[in-house]
Amino acid sequence: MGGGTNGNGGGAASAMDVYLPRTQGDVDDDGKERRTGTVWTATAHIITAVIGSGVLSLAWAMAQLGWVAGPITLLLFAAITFYTCGLLSDCYRVGDPATGKRNYTYTDAVKSYLGGWHVWFCGFCQYVNMFGTGIGYTITASISAAAINKSNCYHWRGHGTDCSQNTSAYIIGFGVLQALFCQLPNFHQLWWLSIIAAVMSFSYAAIAVGLSLAQTIMDPLGRTTLTGTVVGVDVDATQKVWLTFQALGNVAFAYSYAIILIEIQDTLRSPPPENATMRRATAAGISTTTGFYLLCGCLGYSAFGNAAPGNILTGFGFYEPYWLVDVANACIVVHLVGGFQVFCQPLFAAVEGGVARRCPGLLGGGAGRASGVNVFRLVWRTAFVAVITLLAILMPFFNSILGILGSIAFWPLTVFFPVEMYIRQRQLPRFSAKWVALQSLSLVCFLVTVAACAASIQGVLDSLKTYVPFKTRS
Repeated sequence: MGGGTNGNGGGAASAMDVYLPRTQGDVDDDGKERRTGTVWTATAHIITAVIGSGVLSLAWAMAQLGWVAGPITLLLFAAITFYTCGLLSDCYRVGDPATGKRNYTYTDAVKSYLGGWHVWFCGFCQYVNMFGTGIGYTITASISAAAINKSNCYHWRGHGTDCSQNTSAYIIGFGVLQALFCQLPNFHQLWWLSIIAAVMSFSYAAIAVGLSLAQTIMDPLGRTTLTGTVVGVDVDATQKVWLTFQALGNVAFAYSYAIILIEIQDTLRSPPPENATMRRATAAGISTTTGFYLLCGCLGYSAFGNAAPGNILTGFGFYEPYWLVDVANACIVVHLVGGFQVFCQPLFAAVEGGVARRCPGLLGGGAGRASGVNVFRLVWRTAFVAVITLLAILMPFFNSILGILGSIAFWPLTVFFPVEMYIRQRQLPRFSAKWVALQSLSLVCFLVTVAACAASIQGVLDSLKTYVPFKTRS
């Protein structure tokens, strides 16, 4: 967003640099264009990054956890995210927090502090998360596109009509659209799409809260309990366990923001030290989003009870006003068109950068090679989108996929690496009180991640028993 032109100028910009060199006041201590971000811009970036499609599953997660464990879980994940993001923000610079060498990305920070296999593991977690998020966004967008047709069908033909849709066609349509957008060379050319996506995410989340509040006031549709879904009534004992852990994965997905924290921090001006500003921004951003999540989760649960749909805007607890449901789902589709690119463009850059280093003839410069760059990009990016589209068709299960994505991202990226880098940075002695406390936190979060991932995979396997691609309608 803010620094879209850094390092991406054309020939005219280079000439200007030759004849009109920058003064010392124009650049930061690393020689790059002076950063201008503040606590307010960083807070806005955080809120934009955090509030997304994860908010749609929170009413369902609350129904699995109940009035006691549900809000407590949201608050615990918020507290853990806030604390570990504070540790991560201290790793933006190596050495002195005001003058030390900058780390421009999450992987740079891991390389500076940990090195070795940690760097490979960090890259693996990031790129698996990006790939998985592409699948999750494709599923969510297609379900919302289908929900627009279903909403209109229910309005004009009656709520008892069979308005079920086959989502496979919508998934293919979304894939074709992404194959076109993916041909844009780099992320800097997508700034306008990111702005539109941010506006859309706020719009549909606000509509979901408003509709839930109206339903709660006028006519709540289900029974709520302190412990959520009731064994023997709503679910059996085994389902209760699996769905509870799957709900934890859905909540974790809603807080998956640490992956871009360093990049946000790299937009901040200094002085004051970036880590101090980032801590304030994290506090404001996480508290705002947590309040919003509590509203959406609790109001959704109070509106629909233990039968709350997995996706609050596509599960058809809301039929009217149908046009507002349509608007909300259209906003989801537009947001996820942009969100898909936000997550996948860094993966494209990493792969193409690796190819350029190993095969400079394929991705080198020159007029004769320019077409080679485009052919490679066309083939590999289209193939990438095709694989994601195929996997989305084979596994279009909203809550289970979100649970898998949340669990994959939560422990390694939100907890493990920040804790390990902080321990290395502060040189904490092994088995000291703080070392034990931090490692205990990491272990508990690891166990939660394993349980949530296992439950979500179990959810996928259960759904596959009755799902037939291109035939099953929902």
